[in-house]
Amino acid sequence: MARHLLSLPCRWFTQGYQSSKRLSKHKCCGCSDVSNLNVIHDRHNQRFTITLDCGGAASSAVLKYTTISHDQVELMSTEVPQSHRGKGVAAHLAKAALVFVVEENLKARISCWYIRKYVDENPHLRYQAHIEDK
Repeated sequence: MARHLLSLPCRWFTQGYQSSKRLSKHKCCGCSDVSNLNVIHDRHNQRFTITLDCGGAASSAVLKYTTISHDQVELMSTEVPQSHRGKGVAAHLAKAALVFVVEENLKARISCWYIRKYVDENPHLRYQAHIEDK
């Protein structure tokens, strides 16, 4: 089920997100709004990726994680190109990674300040039960 959820357009991931209206108003350097972006989960390389294509110039936003054990991951970093920062792209990545953690019934350590902020700002999504402090 997690694979199916993570292949859905990001507008699914914004349901229930307090700032979804704010996010859907923004355009990425003139291209389509961020609510139509797809998050790709690359399990082999342990990352979530959004390909950002603006007028033929492709770039990627990435959330990296590592597997600590069979039931534990560490969410390490988010990287969003400068031209797409502040437009909700990192929120889509964080939500996808946390849906993965919940669906796979994993525990997560968070090393990335942005993912920590996302969890703290969205207590209604109940990710806290899956978060372990170092």
